Amino acid sequence: MAERSAGLPSQRQVIDLLADEFARAGYDIEDVVVDGSARPPRVTVVADGDEGLDLDAIAELSRMASALLDDLDSPPYVLEVTSPGVDRPLSTDTHYRRARGRLVELTLADGSTLTGRLGELRGTTVDVVVRDARRSLSVRELTRDEISKAVVQVEFSPPSPRELELAGQTGRRSE
Repeated sequence: MAERSAGLPSQRQVIDLLADEFARAGYDIEDVVVDGSARPPRVTVVADGDEGLDLDAIAELSRMASALLDDLDSPPYVLEVTSPGVDRPLSTDTHYRRARGRLVELTLADGSTLTGRLGELRGTTVDVVVRDARRSLSVRELTRDEISKAVVQVEFSPPSPRELELAGQTGRRSE
């Protein structure tokens, strides 16, 4: 947000007021967007947690945020608490950790692309389960420096148990 919108809380104010309470509930604030040009004005809080956000969590975080932000003297606005979209690029270690076991499309530093299942992140190295031309599975190690963009892909069918095992997700259901 470039400037403060007509009496609305600033991005910094919203983060300062909500971050500790969200953290106590097990969630991180990924972003806050204050849009005073929307009609009605809108404050959007993007949050995420290790288990993602379900509708119950969003409702609880919305109630919490509303109660904390009600103390501010500001004009009326719509408060929205949401999770990051699936098209959000993975950019932090936390993003990579939370996406473990998910199908990702990677754009590599050399411009090539690679689709695979995200495995363990160890320091600056991440494992990616890939299929070769013969459809055999293998684990490829990439450094974060080799990855210029990583985006989780939507899946309509469950992955194979072997693929999940190689991604370090044995006994866990992929969502």
